[in-house]
Amino acid sequence: MKNRRQMLKQSAALAGLAATAGWLPATAFAYSKDAFDAKSVADALKAVGVTGAPTESKDVTITGPDIAENGAVVPLSVATALPGVKQLMLLVEKNPNAVVAIFNTSEFVESNFTTRAKLGQSSDVYAIAVMNDGKALFAKKEVKVTLGGCGG
Repeated sequence: MKNRRQMLKQSAALAGLAATAGWLPATAFAYSKDAFDAKSVADALKAVGVTGAPTESKDVTITGPDIAENGAVVPLSVATALPGVKQLMLLVEKNPNAVVAIFNTSEFVESNFTTRAKLGQSSDVYAIAVMNDGKALFAKKEVKVTLGGCGG
């Protein structure tokens, strides 16, 4: 009978072997450096392959505080029930880097995510649903910050 420590050690070794052999899905390693380095909302959308201008939609929702007491930890949520969503993105217009988070989705994942963001100043926050056909739908919310989170 193996103890817990031996089982964890063997499981970690097996996971490492699977990763180096290429048995894990490629999406597990997906990371868009260009999107996270983007300085504007338009550049971030271009980096993830959005074709055309995004369209405002009531099917994409964003929730967050109207006034954030501390810009270092602002809770934000993005959700949609639309079929065919490839990615959900959270972007802050006036941050040094616009992208806060990118969530890859599929028909097997409920498209409802919550995270915390750093806001340097009061700004519009965008929730963007990138569809499988490359189109983008968005919702926008203004968040006012009393104490900046990016060194302000």
